[in-house]
Amino acid sequence: PQQKKWQLFLVVSVGVFMSTLDSSMVNIALPTIMDDYHSTLATTAWVVMIYLLTITVSLLFWGHLADYLGRGRIYSTGMLVFGIGSFFCGIANGIHWLIFFRFCQALGAAMMMSTGPALIKLTFPAARLGRHMGLIGMAVSLGLMTGPSLGGIIIEYLSWRAIFFVTVPLSLIFFLFAVFVMPPCEPQKKPEQFDWFGGLAWAASLSLAILAVTIKPPAQFILLAIAAFGFYLFVRHEKKTPNPILPISLIRRRFFSMAIVSALLSFTVLFSVLILMPFYLDRILTLSPSRIGLVMMAIPIAVLVVSPVAGWLSDSLGAQYLSTLGLLVSSAGVLLLALLPQTAAPLTVAARLALLGCGQAMFLSPNSASVMAHIHDEFAGISAGLLATARNMGMLMGVGLAGLIFSSVFSSYTGGLDMKDFLPSHRPFFMTALRTSFLTAAAIGVVAAVVSWTRGPKKKIENEELRMEN
Repeated sequence: PQQKKWQLFLVVSVGVFMSTLDSSMVNIALPTIMDDYHSTLATTAWVVMIYLLTITVSLLFWGHLADYLGRGRIYSTGMLVFGIGSFFCGIANGIHWLIFFRFCQALGAAMMMSTGPALIKLTFPAARLGRHMGLIGMAVSLGLMTGPSLGGIIIEYLSWRAIFFVTVPLSLIFFLFAVFVMPPCEPQKKPEQFDWFGGLAWAASLSLAILAVTIKPPAQFILLAIAAFGFYLFVRHEKKTPNPILPISLIRRRFFSMAIVSALLSFTVLFSVLILMPFYLDRILTLSPSRIGLVMMAIPIAVLVVSPVAGWLSDSLGAQYLSTLGLLVSSAGVLLLALLPQTAAPLTVAARLALLGCGQAMFLSPNSASVMAHIHDEFAGISAGLLATARNMGMLMGVGLAGLIFSSVFSSYTGGLDMKDFLPSHRPFFMTALRTSFLTAAAIGVVAAVVSWTRGPKKKIENEELRMEN
């Protein structure tokens, strides 16, 4: 029934909203958490990084497992796990406990992220998929938009701990709702067929590769070498196993692989900005947490406005033009952020963040829709999982890379000091480190645009998919 479809859409939208709301509030809270625990920038960044790392390495696993246990079951369980994890984050009595409970919270978020798009694909017709993905994009932007302002107010007038309690009642209420709304979809495969070796090899190799981005040589090279060997074993195993966790035939489809890579690079750009901008607004412009939240809202407001339009246009134009243009707009926004002075007006910062948000919205909805619309139902779960994995891996690379570049440059100019030792006299060095990080991100955005363009036009994608199926 039509009513049931929209109830399911509501449950998926709320799950997306909660996970993005939580992430955007935590980003705003990082300077406060660092001051409260007297932790270094590198340690504090792990509050964000463990969440993203856990999601990144487990998304493919949950997407694959959903084909065996049922997507609705995995999604609703994820909502419950997310709520429980949020509660324990709020009562954590040390930075390391907070990092551990963020890991638990991320397991639930990954379960929802890996199955949500697949549930939408199987519920609504392919011809209107872009529009519904655009509406999901609005839920994402609503979470991102509400998070900074709500988080800033909560931190300023209550405590950073209270930001984790916001999603607890929502999680529990919609978990109960999801139990009744989710379709009784039967598992497509028997549990004994599950590719356990592939799942573990993927998680271990991906973890090592991402960790390598956050550390300096020579340890970085050692981790990269081990990760490369792990990926080699993984691909070799996947080619031979009858039920691979990652069907190699998917990666061979150019439109699919280019969409995955461009999504990864796009979110690397976005999160390079999201991790460092609150520190610029706090340490350089000395804004209060609530005002920092208002400035950071510029990105999700832009996404909220542009996402539905981009989703609607993607149904007719395809992703090659829209997504590529979006990445170029994002790069321009980050370049302008790199040119910010020490005395910038908050409105100027917000305008440049909004340009970045417009570019991200132009990229995301068409890119996601182009993947899901041209993939057979059999691969819906794994495709949604891979797409979400790419996004979260990009987020993690953005946090890790920006943090590493910023810390290295800042430390080199201040004689080895960390951000926790920041003084007003360090502002010129802060700005040099910030510009270096943002210029790197802008360059990555241009590379992403080139990758996005090589996917080919919509008609060519449809012909390629038809040829692969035959």
